Amino acid sequence: MAGIEVVDTITAFRARLDQVRRDAGTVGLVPTMGFLHEGHGSLMERAALECDLAAATIFVNPLQFAAGEDLAAYPRDLPRDLERCEEAGVGIVLVPEVTEMYPQPVITTVSVPALAAGMEGASRPTHFDGVATVVAKLFAIAGPCRAYFGEKDFQQLAIVRRMASDLSFPVEVVGCPIVREADGLAMSSRNVYLSPEERVAALVIHRALQAGADAVTAGERDPGAVIALVSSMIDAEPLADLDYVELIDPSTMVRATVVDRELRLLAAARVGTPRLLDNVAVSGPERDVDPSAADGPGRAR
Repeated sequence: MAGIEVVDTITAFRARLDQVRRDAGTVGLVPTMGFLHEGHGSLMERAALECDLAAATIFVNPLQFAAGEDLAAYPRDLPRDLERCEEAGVGIVLVPEVTEMYPQPVITTVSVPALAAGMEGASRPTHFDGVATVVAKLFAIAGPCRAYFGEKDFQQLAIVRRMASDLSFPVEVVGCPIVREADGLAMSSRNVYLSPEERVAALVIHRALQAGADAVTAGERDPGAVIALVSSMIDAEPLADLDYVELIDPSTMVRATVVDRELRLLAAARVGTPRLLDNVAVSGPERDVDPSAADGPGRAR
C-alpha cells in the first residue's frame, strides 16, 4: 500500500523504528488485535500527530484467550485494518504470524497480580497475564517510544502503565479518552455482534454510569450508594446481564471507601453474546472552604 509499510517480521519492524530514532525522530506505538474502529483510529491519529513515526501492530494474541474462548472466532479484517492505519497516518504496521511472536511454547509470562485480581481479572483469570506478556514483548521489540492505549479498557491501561514502570521499559504509556458513538455507546470491536434490539439495550451501561457520576456531582460520597444506583439501572434492562460495577482508586484498582478525590466508575455487562465494558471519571465534591481561612469575601489566603 502506498504510504504505509507492512511487515511481518520483528527484525524488519525493529529496524525501521531504530532508523527513525537514529535520525533523531520519535516513535508512537499503537498495539492492537485488529478489527479496528474509530477508537483505534483516534489512538493512531494521536500517535501520528505527536510523533515522527506512528507504528501500529495487529496481532490476535492467543495468550489472552482462555480455554473455552474461541480464538478462531475473533473478528478479523486485515485489508480494512490496513486502510484505517493509512488513513490515520500510520507509517508502518507489524502483522506477525503467531510463530513469529512465539516461535516456541511460551514459558515466560508477565503478571501484575495486585492490579489484575478484580473486575476483568475475576471474570477472566488468565487474560491480563496474556496482555502483560504480549505488551512487554512489543515494548521490547519497539524500543524507546510513546505507547497509546484507550481508557475504555481502564484496568488494562493501569496494568500496562505499572508494568512498564516496574520493568523500566523506555516507554511512556499514554492513556487516551474513550471514543463513543453518537448515542454514547463506547466503541468496541464487540459491538458488531449486537442485534438491533441489543444495540439499543446496551446504551443502559453508559446511561447508568453517567447517572452514578451525576450523583457524585450532586454530593453523594458513599461508594456503595453510587454502585447500587448504577447496578439497579443496568439490572432493570432485561437484555443486560450485569457482571460488576466498581468505584475504584485508579492507581490501585481497589474500591474507594469514600468519594473524596478523582475516582473511576466502571461497569461490565453481557448484552446478548458480547460482554461490554465502559467507565467514567468521577470526582468527589469540592471541600467546603473554612471561612476562617479567608482574608475577605471570595479571597482565600
